[in-house]
Amino acid sequence: MLSIMTERAMAVFDVDGVVADVRHRLRHIANRPRNWPAFFAAAGRDPLLAEGADLVREYARDHELVWLTGRPERLRAVTERWFVERGLPAGRLLMRGDDDRRPARDFKAGRLERLAAQGTIAVVVDDDPDVVRRLKRDGYPVRLADWVPHAASLRAAQERDGRT
Repeated sequence: MLSIMTERAMAVFDVDGVVADVRHRLRHIANRPRNWPAFFAAAGRDPLLAEGADLVREYARDHELVWLTGRPERLRAVTERWFVERGLPAGRLLMRGDDDRRPARDFKAGRLERLAAQGTIAVVVDDDPDVVRRLKRDGYPVRLADWVPHAASLRAAQERDGRT
């Protein structure tokens, strides 16, 4: 595997709940059976969360920006287009494999371990309290994105269903 060493410290940001407001999509996964196709089909219409966007822009000035999302790889084009349409800075986009159903905390901890081997991680910003607890326990500098209340249906999707 090719190792990429970075010169600037990395600022690692989640997407959903940090810069993308997913609340309009939660109705699709609030009850069983969860309608995952509808939930993901609406991702391109997520409103921008100003608090998260401002923080991303601030860190992107002097850090290497890395997007670490639990969104499945099949949403890469939608996600990249969403960033461009909302004027967010470009960065490396790390996504969950389409068939990866691990809890978000495990998926992200694994990816961060690989990132840490490439350079210094200055901050990780995530909206999932379970992810934040795990990453703090693992020694990463973490900031909880608390500008949108964390919905129970989203927590289930991230931790039990391993979907986002």
